[in-house]
Amino acid sequence: MTTSTRGTRVPAVLVLEDGRSFRGRAYGAVGETFGEAVFSTGMTGYQETLTDPSYHRQVVVMTAPHVGNTGVNDEDPESARIWVSGYVVRDPARTPSNWRATRTLDEELERQGVVGISGVDTRALTRHLRERGAMRVGVFSGDAVAAEADMLAKVRAQPGMKGADLSAEVATKEPYVVPAIGEKKFTVAAVDLGIKGMTPQRMAERGIEVHVLPATATATADDVYAVGPDGVFFSNGPGDPATADHPVSVMRAVLERRTPLFGICFGNQILGRALGFGTYKLKYGHRGINQPVQDRTTGKVEVTAHNHGFAVDAPLDKVSDTPYGRAEVSHVCLNDNVVEGLQLLDQPAFSVQYHPEAAAGPHDAAYLFDRFVALMEAERA
Repeated sequence: MTTSTRGTRVPAVLVLEDGRSFRGRAYGAVGETFGEAVFSTGMTGYQETLTDPSYHRQVVVMTAPHVGNTGVNDEDPESARIWVSGYVVRDPARTPSNWRATRTLDEELERQGVVGISGVDTRALTRHLRERGAMRVGVFSGDAVAAEADMLAKVRAQPGMKGADLSAEVATKEPYVVPAIGEKKFTVAAVDLGIKGMTPQRMAERGIEVHVLPATATATADDVYAVGPDGVFFSNGPGDPATADHPVSVMRAVLERRTPLFGICFGNQILGRALGFGTYKLKYGHRGINQPVQDRTTGKVEVTAHNHGFAVDAPLDKVSDTPYGRAEVSHVCLNDNVVEGLQLLDQPAFSVQYHPEAAAGPHDAAYLFDRFVALMEAERA
């Protein structure tokens, strides 16, 4: 149950599963919420963060101290709702200052029932998560605030992110089409594992008609090919890729037909599993819009947007043999050498772990959509 916080100084408490707690004031709705505590390093673009389905069941800590200064509008959300389960900020803006804003961030969090906390030392909290790793957390405010032992017991009773199968909870229930902008050049079947609105938009800008398909347990490769695709796309999404057996089987069917294939984020992990690689949980993940990644095919270093807590376990120093031909790591994070992209050398398939559709965010990686177009053009030729 949630209530309003606006115009009040309702006390709130954030409790981590290891027992550490932070006190502050309610921000957004009043009540209680639970999830995995993660931090995002972006200094702007909070509407994209809040409405990214990949953040489902996560409580996001913003490392930038001042949040909400541009308010909220109806043009920038990446989906129809806020997906974060909780929101943690240090210094919320009292008054938004942007000509496109129609309401405050506080009002939007309250309207959608998202429990948050402000006035927290987010620098200390972020350092704690970097040292101890992402962990379960609860945010309590108003009447939900209780004895710390009771709140901690509630947090520890929550499920963790490892082993969580969440993509079907955020994917579209019905297929829909995003038409090409201008002349239609290609048709793409996009398997929705938690797709962001800007992704089909970036493809539509390149003359692609995008058929977005539900990632349900009953979806099959026949559903994918029923739209007559020139290429197939697998989207970002939440949860543990080790649970995604069904999307992996659908992707393997696509690989067997040698259809041009592109995956983003969760789609990269699905490709890794389809090729026979494992996946693992990162200590605290990559989240933000300033992560340096090297494209090994060009040698260029790009500033990129990330949101992932899992990664593919593939060798960085050699070409691997897979059931679908040779594969190699195409992109790597320069902070920690985490695999950030894969490509097949004997058929048209590639993926990246980060978000080239970032909005707001860096556009260094937007060329990857052109690379997908080039694969479809080559296959058609």
